[in-house]
Amino acid sequence: MSSFTTFYLSRIVGKTVIDSNGNKVGVVTDLFIDTDNDINTTEKPLVSAIKLKKEGSLKIYSFDGFKVNKNKSRISVTCQNLDELTEAQLNEGVFLSSTILDKQIVDLNGRKLVRVNDIRLVQFPVGTLVVAVDIGVEGLLRRIGIVKPVKKIFELVGRSLPAKFIHWEDVEAVDFSNLNLKLTKSYTKLQTLHPSDLADIIEELGKESSKDVFMSLDEEKAADVLEELEPDAQVLMIESLTIEKAADVLEKMPADEAAFIIDELEDDKAEKLLKEMEMHTSREVRELLEYPEHTVGSIMSMEFLTFHKELSIGDVMASLREKKPEMEELYNLFVTDENEKLIATFSIRDVLLSLPDVKIKDIMTASPISLHDYQKMDEVAEMISKYNMLAIPVVDNTNILQGMVVVDDVVDDLIDKRRTNK
Repeated sequence: MSSFTTFYLSRIVGKTVIDSNGNKVGVVTDLFIDTDNDINTTEKPLVSAIKLKKEGSLKIYSFDGFKVNKNKSRISVTCQNLDELTEAQLNEGVFLSSTILDKQIVDLNGRKLVRVNDIRLVQFPVGTLVVAVDIGVEGLLRRIGIVKPVKKIFELVGRSLPAKFIHWEDVEAVDFSNLNLKLTKSYTKLQTLHPSDLADIIEELGKESSKDVFMSLDEEKAADVLEELEPDAQVLMIESLTIEKAADVLEKMPADEAAFIIDELEDDKAEKLLKEMEMHTSREVRELLEYPEHTVGSIMSMEFLTFHKELSIGDVMASLREKKPEMEELYNLFVTDENEKLIATFSIRDVLLSLPDVKIKDIMTASPISLHDYQKMDEVAEMISKYNMLAIPVVDNTNILQGMVVVDDVVDDLIDKRRTNK
């Protein structure tokens, strides 16, 4: 005899519960799960309470006295005793029908938003656990009570009804706005997603849910996600944060990315943010904001690496290990003189292929291709394509190095211009 019973939430909601004497106790309206249960051998949550409609009112009882019975395809619910609870007595968790069913969730494995059509549970001797959510057509048909006839039709043509389940471990709910839950705990799994995937999910959510998810991210993750969002979503997310947290997030971003977002804000909000940010970062952002739109200076990155020509390759490697630069900073390495004037460039490939005692002056490319900070962006894409460069140095009219333009930013600028011209 099987030691467990598998059933779906849709099959027991609306069922009349019978006690040991055959009396009607009430009608099932919902199940409550603990999201912080003591079963440490699984991440699947435990059903701890049941909500019944009884004589026109709703009552909550401990699930310990209830049992789901399955005889072939027939489902029934019985109870041995009633231990009534108040909502204040419930542990941290959610009601399945009102909170998860028909709601949007994040499929962590598929890295996308999906809608829950049904919920699969298993009754073990130790308790009843949620094991998966049904996001397929079968779950929807089961809800409206026509899954069996549709299955038969599919069988007649030699096909099976497509079913799609997501294991509970791969699920993250995204709309807990009406519940007393700690968001930082509720959205922990989302931190594991790639920023680009998380940005796509946030853009698909409703305004309030997207704000809740973004606000739950730590500053580093929030900064990475913010870079991937569309401009209107960037503004919405920044405005959802306090001035203090928004400033902290923007400080984690490259200055050019932060400047782009701040430029889209109302002047008073932008000024408050700039004053709240660290002085060094704020100064860099202000400098970028002074450049006219669609000039090289307006999109250049101010995060770059410079070296003196007399340094050795060993010195360069030691510096890189110490600074741990972002990938974009390694697209091109620059050589400057004592006055910060650009005199040459060299690549990370040159570094990797040279011996430690080789001097930079022996491998560098003098008189490099460069851009002027007030130069129009129209000419940049052609230069990058012609010279096959990932990053081009930017200088002012005295040849002092100001930053670099990265190919990614050029593409983004061209796309933005194309959208504007439509």
